[in-house]
Parts: sequence; structure tokens; C-alpha cells
Amino acid sequence: MVLNLDHALAPMVRRLALREKLTDADGDAILALPFSRRKLLANQFIAWDGDKAQHCSLLLSGFACRQRNEGGGRRQIMSFHMKGDLVALENVLLGTVDHDTQMLTDGEIALIDVHNMRELALRHPAVGLGMWIETLVEGSILREWALNIGRRDARTRIAHLLCEFALRLELADLGKQSAYVLPITQGQLADAVALTSVHVNRTLMKLEQDGLITRTKRMIWIVDWEKFVKVADFNPRYLTSF
Repeated sequence: MVLNLDHALAPMVRRLALREKLTDADGDAILALPFSRRKLLANQFIAWDGDKAQHCSLLLSGFACRQRNEGGGRRQIMSFHMKGDLVALENVLLGTVDHDTQMLTDGEIALIDVHNMRELALRHPAVGLGMWIETLVEGSILREWALNIGRRDARTRIAHLLCEFALRLELADLGKQSAYVLPITQGQLADAVALTSVHVNRTLMKLEQDGLITRTKRMIWIVDWEKFVKVADFNPRYLTSF
């Protein structure tokens, strides 16, 4: 399949082609989708819990997260998203958004109307199947996160998330497995692993003292990947088996 790499929706074609084999006609149909570009600042919201589901978002640059707040206002981050990720594909079939989506850094998104996405999936079954598999991968990640915060200790939780970032950033050509810039604050990391910022800070320091990682500001180096994977109880199957 020949792809116009300069097109804003090219990352969407690449992502869905990883999930299901696409024809040239499938790729052309994706690139023909009407969309609008929107630049956002860190902490701005893409969508709010309770909104009418109107768009799917393709993250063109920057980092975002999906989150829910409990009754007292405390946040639980449910997933992190980076360049090339399709955010909120479930909106194609759901009527109401059931979580907040917020930018973690400055960035840009492409907004695609859910009605156009639904028609695309029906007219091009391979694209629809790719979208379906993509949502299954997100479900797999969510299940792994549930296990992470439900059963693993603080050291393992944080190490596991650092392993996930390492692999996902490398797959997105945004870093290397052994060295990358962590695009989130310790507070945001705490909200993802259900710990306090103080606990996260102490745990990162201990991982560093144990010679498992080194840090400079937000730069993370994983000293020994195989050893760190064992500490993290990390199996990348949930990210790569689809």
C-alpha cells in the first residue's frame, strides 16, 4: 500500500494496518475522511465525561491521558496516549463519553466525526476490523493496569509502567527501549499507579539506588532491561499480541 506520509491522517492508516491488512482503497478512504486540526495546551481537555460522543481523536503530537474522578475529586488516570494513537474509538458506537480526555503536554489532534468513522467501518470491513482490534488492545492495556494497581506493590507498579512507556515510545519512534524522556510529572505518574507523589518519588529514588535506572530531570535510562523486566513483572504480550 502506497501511503502519503505527509498527510495528517497517515498515522491512522499505519496504526490500523498494524491491526489488519489494508488495501490501497482502504488507505485512500481513511485519508479522504473529513477532519479538523486543533492545537491544545497542556492540561486542556479534548473531551469531558458526559459529553455527547461526536468525535474520535488522532493524536498528531504531544501526550494525553484518559481519566475518571471519584466522588471526592481525586483522579485516576486510566491510560496514556502518544503521537499516532487513536483516542476514543469507542465513541463510534457510544452515545455519551464516560471519561475525561486531557492533554498532558502541548500538542495537536485531528478530530474526526464519529458518523464518518462509522460509515467508513461499514464500507471498508478491513478498516472496521482494524478499529475493532485497536479497541481490543486498549481493553487489554486497561486489564493490565487494573492488575497493576490492584495487586502489585509500589516498586513493581512503577517499574511496570516505565517498561510500558519504554516499549510504546520505541514503537512510536519517540524514544528507545533503554533510554527515553518520561513525558509526565511525578504527580501524573502517581495518579496512574494510585499512589501519592511522595511515595512515587521515594520509589523512583530506590529504583535508582538499586542500580536499575538512572535519571536526569525527566530522562530515564533503564540500566539492564532483562533485570528490570523481572522487577516489573512485565510481559509485553498485552501490547504486541494482536
